[in-house]
Amino acid sequence: MATPATLTVRWLGQSEYEPTWRAMQDYTSSRGSDSADELWLLEHPAVFTQGQAGKAEHLLAPGDIPVVQVDRGGQVTYHGPGQLVGYVLLDLKRLGIGVRALVTAIEESVVAVLGEYGVSAAPRADAPGVYLENGAKIAQVGLRVRRGCSFHGLSLNLDMDLSAFQRINPCGHAGMAVTDLATTLEQAVDLARVGMRLAEIFREALGYSACDHVYNAGFPCSSR
Repeated sequence: MATPATLTVRWLGQSEYEPTWRAMQDYTSSRGSDSADELWLLEHPAVFTQGQAGKAEHLLAPGDIPVVQVDRGGQVTYHGPGQLVGYVLLDLKRLGIGVRALVTAIEESVVAVLGEYGVSAAPRADAPGVYLENGAKIAQVGLRVRRGCSFHGLSLNLDMDLSAFQRINPCGHAGMAVTDLATTLEQAVDLARVGMRLAEIFREALGYSACDHVYNAGFPCSSR
């Protein structure tokens, strides 16, 4: 099938995790053959999310940060202010691609964005996500596919409080180093600017001819 001409990029600002997750589920369940493919860009307040196969021992000391059991793949991760979250709500059957191709497109898009800031990064075959040359993780990937359509997606650490990652084994890996772009560059990072470039690169990677940006209340996402 032909790729739809337009990818709808929906900017949600800072959004609570659970209502956003339910909205993803609802959109996926109600999709028809002509439903738009969408990329949702946002930030979440501090929250840990535990994937379907998540093990309790990877939650070391969540403390006052809530933990939400969700329906994506993978183990536990952290979302919080200063992290760009991208949810990919795509009809994979219509695109003619599988999950592996989508993960590759996500990871390579993140690598390309970081490269524009002079930061060298790459995915790893043994653990989804994107990592710097020193091994520190800078982006997380976790997906769910239902009825041939994807939801959940990625999170890219831009300018955030990284101490929360010390309360978990990130993505199930004890002692994994986690960093963000601001720490790497030693300067502040504009979340909305990174999001714009990520959307454009992701659009090109999957063959959409244009992005249709929709700005919800709460845009622009806050910058730290």
